[in-house]
Amino acid sequence: MEDTEIIELFFERSDKAVSELSEKYGKTVLRIAKNTLHNHEDAEECVNDTFLGVWNAIPPQRPDSLLAFVCRIARNISINRYKRSSRKHGAYDVCFDELQECIPSNETAESLYDAGELSRLIDGFLDTLDEKNRMLFVRRYYYMDPFSDLAAAAGIGQGAVRTRLSRLRGKLKEYLESRGVDV
Repeated sequence: MEDTEIIELFFERSDKAVSELSEKYGKTVLRIAKNTLHNHEDAEECVNDTFLGVWNAIPPQRPDSLLAFVCRIARNISINRYKRSSRKHGAYDVCFDELQECIPSNETAESLYDAGELSRLIDGFLDTLDEKNRMLFVRRYYYMDPFSDLAAAAGIGQGAVRTRLSRLRGKLKEYLESRGVDV
C-alpha cells in the first residue's frame, strides 16, 4: 500500500491504518528501537508506542514522508526510553561519543539534535556526500547500525567502514566550522 493511502486511513481513523503501517514499516521501527536499546522486549514496546504516537499525530499532521515521520517518532521514543533506563555505553552512547569531536564544545550532540539545529546542519552536510557515504553516515548515526551491518551493506570490510566514518566525521567538523559553528 502506498504511503498516501496509509495516511488517508489514519485520517479516516481506520483500524487498518496501524496494521498497514506495521506491515510496511514495522521491521524498520523495530530495528531503530533494537539498535538504540539492545533489548528485544523494550524494543517491542517502543514499536507499539511508535504506532500509537503516529495514530495520535495523524491527523492533524500530514507528513510529506511517512517513513521519515515514523522513524523520527520511533527514534525519539527509543532514546527517551534509553534515557530512563540505567544502561550505559549502548549504541546510543557509542554513536554520540563518535560524533563528539564534531560537536561544539559547549553543546552536546543530544541538546543540539533536540533543538533541531544539528539536524538542519547534518542535512546540509549529507547533501554534499555521495550515495554510499551518505548511507554509511545515516545508518551509523541515525539508525545506530553496527559496523558489521554497514560493511555488508556497502560491500567493504569493517575496517574500511570505520575509516570512512572517521573521515566523514572530519568532513562534518570542517563543514560545521565553515558555517560558523565553534567545534
